Parts: sequence; C-alpha cells; structure tokens
Amino acid sequence: MSKGRLLLINVVGMIVVLAVIAAGGNFYYENQNYVKTDDAVVSAEINQIVATNSGLLTNWTAKEGEVVTGHQEIGKISTGQQALPVDSMAKGTIIKNEAKTNQLVQAGQVLAQTADMDHLYITANIDEDQLNNIEVGDTVDITVDGDAEATFNGQIEEIGYATNSVFSALPSQNSNGTYTKVTQKVPVKILVENPSSKVLPGMNAEVKISI
Repeated sequence: MSKGRLLLINVVGMIVVLAVIAAGGNFYYENQNYVKTDDAVVSAEINQIVATNSGLLTNWTAKEGEVVTGHQEIGKISTGQQALPVDSMAKGTIIKNEAKTNQLVQAGQVLAQTADMDHLYITANIDEDQLNNIEVGDTVDITVDGDAEATFNGQIEEIGYATNSVFSALPSQNSNGTYTKVTQKVPVKILVENPSSKVLPGMNAEVKISI
C-alpha cells in the first residue's frame, strides 16, 4: 500500500473518530441541559356559540376567520313570538361556522366555535421520569410544523397533576396477572410568545425545554 493511500486512510479514520466523539458530546450536552419531545400540539382556549332557544336563525353574520368580541351579537333566533339574540361567549376568532341564516335550530345546538388566537399555547406530553428536571417558568424553544422555518420562544405555565392515562376513556386492565411497565406521560402547558399567523390550533409541534 502506498504511503499516500495509507495517509488518506488515516486522515479519514481520524475524521470519523472525531465526528463520533463530537456527536457523542453533543448528545450528552443535549440530554444534560434540555428535555425534548415531539409529542406536542398547538392549543387554544375554544368556546362554543350555541343556540339558546329553538327556532329560526336569522341575521346570522358569523364567518370563519372573523374576530368577534365578547358578547357580540352575531345572529337572532325567532321563536315566533320574539327574536332572541345569539352572542359570542368571549373574544376570539371564528374557526368553525356550523350554521346559516334561515336555518331551524334547536336549543343547545352548536352554531360556531371560536379560538383565542392571541394566547396560543403548546400542550406537550412529557415522560414521567423527566418531570423532576422541569419546573414552571422554564424557557422553551418551540418549532411548529406549520411554520417549520421559525423557532418561537415559550415558557412553561403549568405542569399537569395526573398522567394522560388517568383520563383515558378505556383505561388498561390487567386481567391475566402479568404486568408490563409503561412510561406514562404528563401534559405540560407552554405559552407561546409572538407566534406567527401560520401557527394554528391543532398543529404538531416540537419543544426543547432548558433545564
């Protein structure tokens, strides 16, 4: 084997070793300084606009994307004897319109839904064995699939008091006497600072919590 080729092999080998060391060091650093998960979703406070009475819906003005104020009248329900107003519950953006003018509605029927787009937050599911590493007030780097080029700042506002499995509609039952330990997840609420208009409720997100 020529000296030149041997030198090239040694150089390549050294580069590979250094790359492995760098990757290992970065992995260690990340695990010591951050808690990360991609089991997260953009959330918002959702309110329903419902029919207070049965009757004919008139003057319905709701449009998806429209911003309404709290207790803003967006329609009326004619009962044949009187016309009763339909008001929004709180300030928000209409994200779902489920009604139209001159439609017969029933008392309690959902006519539209609004979301508080000014106070979006992330619901991140954190492994139970990582909870000791985080606390309310920790800073968070957030990326959202709908605006993947941007990184948003965030802060932990709440840490759940129970795992998600507690609220499962069909909690697991151990009927055969065997047991397999499964790591549980706890919901953590993270406020998003200055999200872009591309960030919408329901989008997938990734969080990186500084510890």
